[in-house]
Amino acid sequence: MVEGKDLKFSYLVGVDILKEVSFQVETGEIVGVLGANGVGKSTLLKLLAGIMTPKSGSISFDGKPVQESYGKVAYISEAGSYFKDLTPKEFGAFLSDFFPDFDMAYYEKLLAYFQLEEKPIKNMSKGQKAKAEVAAGMAKRAKYIIMDEPFIGKDMFTRQDFMQALAGSLTGEETIFITTHEIDEIENFIDRALIIHDKVIVADVTMDELRQQGKSLTNFMKEITGYQDGNFAGLLE
Repeated sequence: MVEGKDLKFSYLVGVDILKEVSFQVETGEIVGVLGANGVGKSTLLKLLAGIMTPKSGSISFDGKPVQESYGKVAYISEAGSYFKDLTPKEFGAFLSDFFPDFDMAYYEKLLAYFQLEEKPIKNMSKGQKAKAEVAAGMAKRAKYIIMDEPFIGKDMFTRQDFMQALAGSLTGEETIFITTHEIDEIENFIDRALIIHDKVIVADVTMDELRQQGKSLTNFMKEITGYQDGNFAGLLE
């Protein structure tokens, strides 16, 4: 179980990005962390990954502080965690020294699946760099996978490859947090959505609940955040 209790994070005195966010996630759940730009989605994921420290509150994985769970967490970011001067295989060799569960054989299979050449990552296209980041993150065989905007700037084929590789690698024991604006592409992948608005979680809903209500995730988000289509139409008149 992952627990975030009364989390609060600030980057300037008196300016809060998150305000007393609390939640619990069971092992094996796939959770979408969703909301508009600037509401604190990436901040929450960085707190979960241990990259940031909350101003107040606590985060625990199976009852242990996040700082004691580093080897169990894989953080996959659109910004990339790779060393740009290394080739994919060199980066994999580096990771295998720090992550005891790193699966080199699986990593090499992903490199082949993504058709990544053995050249410095800095010389790859943006889509290829994203695939290298995903392959490295998934090969850690981590119990907790945290993905911060893995689709941003990626073409539809890269996104499709990513989803297929991810779905095919899961055992059911991994707990996944993912934030993205590609709502339609993850609606049938996630089990649950945490929707952040005005720096707090305004909705915690399962996809089964939405299906029973006959609602799409996109329409539910519009409803819960008060968004209305055509809000800016008057500016164009």
